Amino acid sequence: MSFISKLRPVSAVATPTPQPGRPAYTRSLRTPAAPLHAPTGTSGQAAESGPGRFSNGLKEFLWQIEDIGRGNLLDLGAVSQATVTYFIERNFKVYTEDLLAAWGAFLDHEAAAARSAPTGAQQADASPGARADRFFASNLRYPADSFDAVLLWDVLDYMDKEAVQRFLPKISSLIREGGAVLAIFHTRPPQQFQRYRVLDKHNLELVPAPALVQSQHLYQNREIQELFERFRTSKTFVGRDQLREGVFVK
Repeated sequence: MSFISKLRPVSAVATPTPQPGRPAYTRSLRTPAAPLHAPTGTSGQAAESGPGRFSNGLKEFLWQIEDIGRGNLLDLGAVSQATVTYFIERNFKVYTEDLLAAWGAFLDHEAAAARSAPTGAQQADASPGARADRFFASNLRYPADSFDAVLLWDVLDYMDKEAVQRFLPKISSLIREGGAVLAIFHTRPPQQFQRYRVLDKHNLELVPAPALVQSQHLYQNREIQELFERFRTSKTFVGRDQLREGVFVK
């Protein structure tokens, strides 16, 4: 299932050539996708045999949501069949929205629109705050209290301050009371852009991928606690690879 709506032409705007791994941006409003379903005959056991990184954060996240039963989960990374299958086999409906791909394509589109605008033409407000407002007006368009669990991954490291300030209240509104978020933060500048897959109850797979956007900020533990101050409990773990994982319960 596509995680970004189909393209439509945008008049008088030159659309940049998409970077590898990044879809082109569309100005049409996105409608929430239907949940993904595992193909017939797919077994979660096959994913458990692959290589992985032990994740205390994942272990805690799964513990927090294990009693939910038939819940809804939102994955804000790239679509991963291993992740989809893992949670569907545990009675979750899985929704995916590749937020960094959408954010990177949106930034490219905004830059192209500014370059191609005729001299003297009125342009959209280019301030970071207004730009973030435009982005979130057509992304994460779900009703309040839609999800019991969110895989945030390292999205916050790659968004600017103004976008993060608008994103967190929005994502918080989508999570039901008692729902949990799994987030990852880099403690040093990332050398490689990565995607994440859930292999089993203890292990994540970190998949190198073409960079969609540049890293914006390295969050300290105090800053992370402030970001998730709307949540009632939090736990963080730092791995040997210096990735900090956080689990936040609303």
